[in-house]
Amino acid sequence: MGSDALFLVFDTSAAHCAAAVVRDDAILAEAVEPMARGQAEALVPLLQRIMAESGHDLTDLTALGVGIGPGNFTGTRIAVATARGLALALGRPAIGVSTFDLMRDPSGLGADAAELISVPAPREMAYVCQYRHGTPHAAPRLIDPAEPPEDLRLPADMHIIGHRAAEIARAFGAGHRETALEDLPRRLGRVTEWKRRNRIDTGRRPAPLYVRPPDAAPPADPPPALLP
Repeated sequence: MGSDALFLVFDTSAAHCAAAVVRDDAILAEAVEPMARGQAEALVPLLQRIMAESGHDLTDLTALGVGIGPGNFTGTRIAVATARGLALALGRPAIGVSTFDLMRDPSGLGADAAELISVPAPREMAYVCQYRHGTPHAAPRLIDPAEPPEDLRLPADMHIIGHRAAEIARAFGAGHRETALEDLPRRLGRVTEWKRRNRIDTGRRPAPLYVRPPDAAPPADPPPALLP
Protein backbone atom coordinates (compact mmCIF):
# COMPACT_ATOMS: atom_id res chain seq x y z
CA MET A 1 0.00 0.00 0.00
CA GLY A 2 2.91 2.33 0.52
CA SER A 3 1.64 4.43 3.41
CA ASP A 4 1.30 4.44 7.19
CA ALA A 5 -2.48 4.31 6.96
CA LEU A 6 -4.12 1.86 9.35
CA PHE A 7 -7.42 0.20 8.40
CA LEU A 8 -9.96 -1.92 10.20
CA VAL A 9 -11.87 -3.89 7.56
CA PHE A 10 -14.69 -6.37 8.00
CA ASP A 11 -17.42 -8.22 6.14
CA THR A 12 -20.48 -10.26 7.14
CA SER A 13 -22.25 -10.36 3.76
CA ALA A 14 -21.95 -14.16 3.51
CA ALA A 15 -21.83 -17.05 5.98
CA HIS A 16 -18.88 -15.66 7.91
CA CYS A 17 -17.46 -12.93 10.09
CA ALA A 18 -14.25 -11.75 8.45
CA ALA A 19 -12.10 -8.89 9.71
CA ALA A 20 -8.53 -7.62 9.71
CA VAL A 21 -6.33 -4.77 10.85
CA VAL A 22 -4.16 -3.85 7.86
CA ARG A 23 -1.19 -1.55 7.27
CA ASP A 24 0.97 -1.38 4.13
CA ASP A 25 -0.59 -4.59 2.80
CA ALA A 26 0.53 -6.32 6.01
CA ILE A 27 -2.09 -8.10 8.09
CA LEU A 28 -1.46 -7.10 11.70
CA ALA A 29 -4.34 -9.24 12.95
CA GLU A 30 -7.18 -11.08 11.28
CA ALA A 31 -10.03 -13.50 11.85
CA VAL A 32 -12.34 -15.38 9.52
CA GLU A 33 -15.04 -17.31 11.36
CA PRO A 34 -17.58 -19.33 9.36
CA MET A 35 -21.14 -18.88 10.62
CA ALA A 36 -24.53 -19.12 8.99
CA ARG A 37 -26.12 -16.86 11.59
CA GLY A 38 -25.18 -14.95 14.73
CA GLN A 39 -22.99 -12.28 13.11
CA ALA A 40 -24.77 -9.54 15.05
CA GLU A 41 -23.56 -11.00 18.34
CA ALA A 42 -20.13 -12.07 17.06
CA LEU A 43 -18.92 -9.07 15.06
CA VAL A 44 -18.11 -6.47 17.73
CA PRO A 45 -16.28 -8.90 20.06
CA LEU A 46 -14.31 -10.14 17.05
CA LEU A 47 -13.33 -6.56 16.13
CA GLN A 48 -12.31 -5.85 19.71
CA ARG A 49 -10.16 -8.97 19.76
CA ILE A 50 -8.24 -8.29 16.56
CA MET A 51 -7.70 -4.63 17.50
CA ALA A 52 -6.13 -5.83 20.76
CA GLU A 53 -4.02 -8.39 18.88
CA SER A 54 -2.79 -5.69 16.50
CA GLY A 55 -1.51 -3.57 19.37
CA HIS A 56 -3.59 -0.56 18.26
CA ASP A 57 -6.62 1.29 19.53
CA LEU A 58 -9.61 2.30 17.45
CA THR A 59 -8.44 5.90 17.70
CA ASP A 60 -5.30 4.92 15.72
CA LEU A 61 -7.35 4.03 12.65
CA THR A 62 -7.14 6.01 9.43
CA ALA A 63 -10.36 4.58 7.99
CA LEU A 64 -12.76 1.66 8.09
CA GLY A 65 -13.59 -0.65 5.21
CA VAL A 66 -16.82 -2.64 5.15
CA GLY A 67 -18.28 -5.21 2.80
CA ILE A 68 -21.59 -3.99 1.35
CA GLY A 69 -22.58 -7.04 -0.72
CA PRO A 70 -24.40 -8.15 -2.73
CA GLY A 71 -24.88 -11.00 -0.33
CA ASN A 72 -27.01 -11.99 2.61
CA PHE A 73 -29.51 -9.23 3.37
CA THR A 74 -29.29 -9.42 7.15
CA GLY A 75 -25.54 -10.02 7.28
CA THR A 76 -24.79 -7.07 5.03
CA ARG A 77 -26.90 -4.73 7.17
CA ILE A 78 -25.08 -5.88 10.34
CA ALA A 79 -21.64 -4.93 9.01
CA VAL A 80 -22.78 -1.67 7.42
CA ALA A 81 -24.58 -0.51 10.58
CA THR A 82 -21.50 -1.33 12.67
CA ALA A 83 -19.21 0.56 10.29
CA ARG A 84 -21.48 3.61 10.31
CA GLY A 85 -21.62 3.64 14.09
CA LEU A 86 -17.85 3.33 14.48
CA ALA A 87 -17.21 5.98 11.81
CA LEU A 88 -19.51 8.42 13.58
CA ALA A 89 -17.99 7.75 16.99
CA LEU A 90 -14.38 7.94 15.79
CA GLY A 91 -14.72 10.70 13.22
CA ARG A 92 -13.16 8.45 10.58
CA PRO A 93 -14.40 7.64 7.07
CA ALA A 94 -16.10 4.31 6.45
CA ILE A 95 -15.61 3.08 2.89
CA GLY A 96 -17.99 0.60 1.31
CA VAL A 97 -16.41 -2.29 -0.61
CA SER A 98 -18.69 -4.35 -2.82
CA THR A 99 -18.28 -8.03 -3.60
CA PHE A 100 -17.65 -6.93 -7.20
CA ASP A 101 -14.74 -4.76 -5.99
CA LEU A 102 -13.30 -7.72 -4.12
CA MET A 103 -13.40 -10.01 -7.16
CA ARG A 104 -11.16 -7.70 -9.16
CA ASP A 105 -7.38 -8.15 -9.45
CA PRO A 106 -5.95 -6.56 -6.26
CA SER A 107 -2.59 -5.92 -7.95
CA GLY A 108 -4.10 -3.60 -10.57
CA LEU A 109 -7.36 -2.27 -9.25
CA GLY A 110 -7.62 0.66 -11.64
CA ALA A 111 -5.70 -0.72 -14.60
CA ASP A 112 -8.33 -2.45 -16.73
CA ALA A 113 -10.33 -0.28 -19.10
CA ALA A 114 -13.37 -2.53 -19.27
CA GLU A 115 -14.49 -5.46 -17.13
CA LEU A 116 -17.66 -7.37 -16.38
CA ILE A 117 -17.47 -8.77 -12.84
CA SER A 118 -19.65 -11.77 -12.00
CA VAL A 119 -20.44 -13.10 -8.52
CA PRO A 120 -22.68 -16.01 -7.47
CA ALA A 121 -26.38 -15.40 -6.94
CA PRO A 122 -29.12 -17.75 -5.70
CA ARG A 123 -30.81 -20.30 -7.98
CA GLU A 124 -27.83 -20.79 -10.31
CA MET A 125 -27.91 -17.15 -11.36
CA ALA A 126 -25.18 -14.48 -11.27
CA TYR A 127 -24.92 -10.85 -10.27
CA VAL A 128 -22.87 -8.87 -12.77
CA CYS A 129 -21.54 -5.33 -12.85
CA GLN A 130 -19.62 -3.47 -15.58
CA TYR A 131 -16.45 -1.60 -14.56
CA ARG A 132 -14.29 0.99 -16.29
CA HIS A 133 -10.84 1.67 -14.83
CA GLY A 134 -11.83 0.33 -11.45
CA THR A 135 -15.23 1.97 -10.93
CA PRO A 136 -18.73 0.71 -11.78
CA HIS A 137 -19.99 1.88 -15.17
CA ALA A 138 -23.58 0.68 -14.76
CA ALA A 139 -25.88 -0.61 -12.06
CA PRO A 140 -25.40 -4.28 -11.14
CA ARG A 141 -27.98 -6.73 -12.37
CA LEU A 142 -29.12 -10.33 -12.03
CA ILE A 143 -28.58 -12.60 -15.09
CA ASP A 144 -28.66 -16.23 -16.14
CA PRO A 145 -25.01 -17.04 -17.01
CA ALA A 146 -26.18 -19.70 -19.46
CA GLU A 147 -28.17 -17.09 -21.43
CA PRO A 148 -26.70 -13.64 -20.79
CA PRO A 149 -28.85 -10.82 -22.19
CA GLU A 150 -27.81 -9.40 -25.54
CA ASP A 151 -27.64 -5.85 -24.20
CA LEU A 152 -24.63 -6.94 -22.13
CA ARG A 153 -22.61 -7.34 -25.34
CA LEU A 154 -19.24 -5.87 -24.50
CA PRO A 155 -16.55 -3.76 -26.13
CA ALA A 156 -13.79 -5.76 -27.80
CA ASP A 157 -11.39 -5.04 -24.94
CA MET A 158 -13.80 -6.12 -22.18
CA HIS A 159 -12.99 -9.17 -20.04
CA ILE A 160 -15.39 -11.26 -17.96
CA ILE A 161 -14.06 -11.96 -14.47
CA GLY A 162 -15.37 -14.19 -11.72
CA HIS A 163 -18.23 -16.63 -11.33
CA ARG A 164 -18.96 -18.71 -14.48
CA ALA A 165 -16.93 -16.21 -16.47
CA ALA A 166 -16.14 -18.66 -19.29
CA GLU A 167 -19.82 -19.41 -19.80
CA ILE A 168 -20.78 -15.74 -19.96
CA ALA A 169 -17.82 -14.85 -22.18
CA ARG A 170 -18.64 -17.63 -24.65
CA ALA A 171 -21.90 -15.95 -25.57
CA PHE A 172 -20.06 -12.80 -26.63
CA GLY A 173 -16.70 -14.14 -27.81
CA ALA A 174 -15.01 -12.19 -25.01
CA GLY A 175 -11.92 -12.91 -22.93
CA HIS A 176 -12.42 -14.21 -19.43
CA ARG A 177 -10.77 -15.16 -16.16
CA GLU A 178 -12.42 -17.59 -13.76
CA THR A 179 -11.63 -16.68 -10.16
CA ALA A 180 -13.00 -17.21 -6.69
CA LEU A 181 -12.95 -14.82 -3.77
CA GLU A 182 -9.99 -15.80 -1.61
CA ASP A 183 -7.88 -14.10 1.06
CA LEU A 184 -10.86 -11.92 1.94
CA PRO A 185 -9.29 -9.78 4.73
CA ARG A 186 -6.28 -8.80 2.61
CA ARG A 187 -8.46 -7.97 -0.39
CA LEU A 188 -10.69 -5.85 1.82
CA GLY A 189 -7.64 -3.95 3.02
CA ARG A 190 -6.24 -3.42 -0.48
CA VAL A 191 -9.50 -2.16 -1.95
CA THR A 192 -10.20 0.09 1.03
CA GLU A 193 -6.77 1.69 0.76
CA TRP A 194 -7.05 2.05 -3.02
CA LYS A 195 -10.44 3.72 -2.73
CA ARG A 196 -9.21 6.07 -0.03
CA ARG A 197 -6.09 7.00 -2.00
CA ASN A 198 -8.14 7.68 -5.13
CA ARG A 199 -10.98 9.36 -3.21
CA ILE A 200 -13.56 6.85 -4.36
CA ASP A 201 -16.63 6.50 -2.11
CA THR A 202 -14.87 8.33 0.72
CA GLY A 203 -17.42 11.12 0.94
CA ARG A 204 -20.51 8.95 1.33
CA ARG A 205 -21.76 6.66 4.04
CA PRO A 206 -21.61 2.97 3.10
CA ALA A 207 -24.95 1.38 2.27
CA PRO A 208 -25.95 -2.22 1.51
CA LEU A 209 -25.80 -3.06 -2.19
CA TYR A 210 -28.98 -4.91 -3.08
CA VAL A 211 -29.39 -6.19 -6.64
CA ARG A 212 -32.71 -7.95 -6.15
CA PRO A 213 -35.63 -7.34 -3.80
CA PRO A 214 -36.10 -9.53 -0.71
CA ASP A 215 -37.67 -12.95 -1.26
CA ALA A 216 -40.39 -12.21 1.30
CA ALA A 217 -43.70 -11.11 -0.20
CA PRO A 218 -46.77 -9.57 1.44
CA PRO A 219 -49.54 -12.04 2.28
CA ALA A 220 -52.10 -12.67 -0.44
CA ASP A 221 -55.01 -12.75 2.00
CA PRO A 222 -56.71 -9.42 2.76
CA PRO A 223 -56.05 -7.95 6.22
CA PRO A 224 -58.69 -8.50 8.89
CA ALA A 225 -61.35 -5.85 9.25
CA LEU A 226 -60.80 -3.46 12.15
CA LEU A 227 -63.68 -3.30 14.61
CA PRO A 228 -64.88 0.18 15.58
